Amino acid sequence: MTGHSELHWSENGEARSAVWRMDAGAVMPKKVVVADDTLTADAAHRLACAGTGLLWRGDFHNARQLLQAMARRTDKPPKNRGGQASAPAGVAPVPGAAFHAHRQAQSQRNRVLNALLVELDGGYGMALRRAPDVRQACAQAFGPADGHASVMSLRSLQGAVGAFEWRKHGVEVPALGEGLRIHPHYGVFSPVRGEYVALVAQAPLPAALKAQPLAFDVGVGTGVLSAVLARRGVAQVVGSDLSERALACARDNLQRLGLHHQVQLVQADLFPPGRAALVVCNPPWLPARPLGVLDQAVYDEGSQMLKGFLAGLREHLCEGGEGWLILSDLAEHLGLRSRAALLGWVADAGLVVLGRLDTRPVHARAQDRTDVLHTARAAEVTSLWRLGAAG
Repeated sequence: MTGHSELHWSENGEARSAVWRMDAGAVMPKKVVVADDTLTADAAHRLACAGTGLLWRGDFHNARQLLQAMARRTDKPPKNRGGQASAPAGVAPVPGAAFHAHRQAQSQRNRVLNALLVELDGGYGMALRRAPDVRQACAQAFGPADGHASVMSLRSLQGAVGAFEWRKHGVEVPALGEGLRIHPHYGVFSPVRGEYVALVAQAPLPAALKAQPLAFDVGVGTGVLSAVLARRGVAQVVGSDLSERALACARDNLQRLGLHHQVQLVQADLFPPGRAALVVCNPPWLPARPLGVLDQAVYDEGSQMLKGFLAGLREHLCEGGEGWLILSDLAEHLGLRSRAALLGWVADAGLVVLGRLDTRPVHARAQDRTDVLHTARAAEVTSLWRLGAAG
C-alpha cells in the first residue's frame, strides 16, 4: 500500500477511510459527505462546486442519473445580468484565448463531476443496489485486487468499464489490413483517429532501410505504428515508451497480430539506444497541461516531447536515415504554436525537411459546428514530416 493516499470521512458516527484510487493529478476532496437517493441534483451540484465529495450509498442506476443531471447543470451556459445566456465559454477573438477558456471550463467540469464517489471492497465489488459486476474491469485497469477497500469517482469507474469493453472488442485499423484490430488498454490512447496511421502506411520507406533494416517507434502507445511498419516489411522495429501500461498494451497487441518476434519493446524516455534508418514519433499535438492520464497522449505542456524528439533525432539516425514526425497543425489554428516556431526547432536540431504528406481529419468533431473550437478543427491538417540530417 506504499504510496497510496487515503480518503477519510465520517459515517454513522464512525471514522472511516479507504484508498483513494484516482489517476495522478486528480484532486482528493478535503471534505466528504455520505449521499443517497434523497439527494437532489441541485444540491449535489452545489456541494460538488464547493469541493465536497459525495460518497454514494444509494441505488447505482440512480447515481448514474444523478451524474448526468450534474453534467447538464455544469454544461449550462452562464447568464449575464440581463438574464440572457452569454456566449459559450471560449468564444473570443483571439484563438489562443478561446482554447485556454475551453480548457479551464473542462478542468472545472472534471472537478465537479468527479465529486460523485463510489466505494469498492477489497475485491473490487460494490455493495450498491443494482450495481454491475465491475471486478474484471477494475482488475484490468488497476491490477489484481489487494484486499483493501478503495474509493474512486463514478466517472473513473465508468472509464475503467469502458476501457474493458474497448480492450475486449478492439478498434479496427484499416491500415493494418482487413479486419485487423488494435486492443487499447486502460490509460492508453486508442487509435480511433485513423488518418495519422494511414500516413505511416503510405509514406515511402527510406532507402537506408536496405542497409540498416531497423526502425524506432518513439512513444509506442498501443503499438499500432510499430505494427504498421512491421507489416510493411521493416525487418526489425524497436518501440519505446516510458509508460508501463503502454508497453504492456503494445506487447499484447503485437502478440495478437503475430508480430512480437519482429518488434522489440523497451522502456525509455524517448529514444531507444543506437541508430536506425527510420525513427517515427507521434507526439502529443497540443502544448497544454493534461488533465488526466489519457490527456497525456494529446496534451504536452510546453511541447516537451516534440522538442525532445527533434533535438535528439539527428544522433539516432544512421546515414541516409529519416525521422517521421506525425503532427497535427491544430495548435497553429488555436494560436498555441506557430509554423515558424516548429520549423525553427527543426533547423536548430540540425535537421531539414525532406518532404511532407498531409491529410484531413475525418472524425466527427471536425464537423461539429456547436464545438466552441469548430473553426480551428475544421481547418486542421495532419501531416507526416519527413526529416533528415542537414548536410
